Amino acid sequence: MNLKAADFSPSAIEHTSKQLLHLLEKRTKRLKRVKHYAATTTCIIIFLGFSVYQLRIQNKSSEMEKQQLQNQIAQLKDQIPPPPKTAELSKAQTYVQAIQTKLQKINDYLGKRGLKTYSMKSILGDKKTAAPKLSDTEVYSLYDDFLTHLVANMAIMPMGYPRVDVQTSSFGGRSNPFDQSAGGEFHPGIDFRGKQGDPVKCTAQGEIVFAGRAGGYGNCIRIKHVNGLETVFGHLSRILVRVGQKVSVGDKIGLVGSTGRSTGTHLHYEIRKNGKAINPVKYLTLNS
Repeated sequence: MNLKAADFSPSAIEHTSKQLLHLLEKRTKRLKRVKHYAATTTCIIIFLGFSVYQLRIQNKSSEMEKQQLQNQIAQLKDQIPPPPKTAELSKAQTYVQAIQTKLQKINDYLGKRGLKTYSMKSILGDKKTAAPKLSDTEVYSLYDDFLTHLVANMAIMPMGYPRVDVQTSSFGGRSNPFDQSAGGEFHPGIDFRGKQGDPVKCTAQGEIVFAGRAGGYGNCIRIKHVNGLETVFGHLSRILVRVGQKVSVGDKIGLVGSTGRSTGTHLHYEIRKNGKAINPVKYLTLNS
């Protein structure tokens, strides 16, 4: 290597020194960064170790508290007396439970018919009116028998409303709706206001004995029930059942219309006893 005199000039030496200083500064910065990263990593490791230690302490504390609670629960269970056996219940309590169950069934029937439900107060009445010579058990027994009979009959008796709406025509004599000058006529049922297509519901368990066109009744349904009772639904826009079909309380059997001899959209409803029309109003509520 051949060196020239210019290589040893003051400017060349100064330039070389600056390069060396710049290189040293870069290495120093790198070392500082490495130290910073190392210190940060060390702090993170220490923090994680401390956190794990704290979690272990908390877990041990939670386990101890859990064990204490389990011990307390076990002690409380030992202190609770066993439930009384069925045989040890008083007869009055047994009757109350039976009555409440039957009341629920009755209220279900009433709700499907659009009627108000019964309460214990309305059935048992004022305590002052109860017979003073009867014990609580005897009183509950009498009402239990009454409710048993009532539940059995409500499902098969045509009670309540085939649809809940305003009555537009009553049972019995009335003027001719088509010709006021033609004199009066006998109306064998009651009419309920309704809109075209409103649902019509069955009011008791029974069997469909007629479903079709029936002269002035238009589209008509007849349902046979117990004890010679029969319900009739007239002027329907649509029939949803067939002859021989079994139906229950609340079943949708048809739709309101204005077929047959009708002055407008409504439902004609009859109840017949051994083939003779009777006033359906008597069967709309339990107290009629």
